Amino acid sequence: MYEPRLYREIPQNDRFFRLEISYLETDLWIACAPAISEHRLREFVIGTITTLRNDIGEYNRNHREFRDSLSPLPLDPDAPIIIQKMLNAANQANVGPMAAVAGGFAEEIGKRIKTEFYPEELIVENGGDIYIDINQAVLIRVYAGDSPLSNKIALKVSPEYSPLGICTSSGKIGHSQSFGRADAVTIVCKDTAQADAYATAFGNTIQSVDDIDAVIAKTQSIPSIFSALVIVDDKIAVQGKFDIQIIGP
Repeated sequence: MYEPRLYREIPQNDRFFRLEISYLETDLWIACAPAISEHRLREFVIGTITTLRNDIGEYNRNHREFRDSLSPLPLDPDAPIIIQKMLNAANQANVGPMAAVAGGFAEEIGKRIKTEFYPEELIVENGGDIYIDINQAVLIRVYAGDSPLSNKIALKVSPEYSPLGICTSSGKIGHSQSFGRADAVTIVCKDTAQADAYATAFGNTIQSVDDIDAVIAKTQSIPSIFSALVIVDDKIAVQGKFDIQIIGP
């Protein structure tokens, strides 16, 4: 089911050329600088999406457990790169490999855009999971559904950690499977598939505001997590390398 990405309607400055591309189940928002030919970029991205989806479809035909497993599966050095990224991320976060698919797609599409078009800056957002390659700081708002904090909190992402991934899991919004009740669990890692997998893993463990502190403490013990942010109702906790900024109405 298509869900409008209302957070994409937030006004932006003129720093980036922006483009939305929806193809099959993949829903992308791309921002780059300088501008790229819209026609060429759209064709290239759709071709890349098709390739990645075909890789996953073919792999699943030979590994039936891949698409439905809720637990990590063995690593496979002979698999396509997108599969390897998902398997590795799932093993790191102790979840099924499909928990890393959106983040994996965002990063792989972003890297291929960089190789083909050489943009100086690039952001690829895939249904709320984001790959970022920047040379100036950016503010990334956190969308948390009906929480009063939704779109009011932003992470200030510094370019010295770029490229990186910022991924969010929610137990209340979106079509992705979650066993938790958080409005948003946002994880920042160098690897976007890994950020996606960890966001899912920690999102699964939150049933109420009483779980926030334990989750934040656990994220602090994982060196590959740069930052973590949790929103449940009107409560928020954050840790890591990036400051948060309050965004006005």
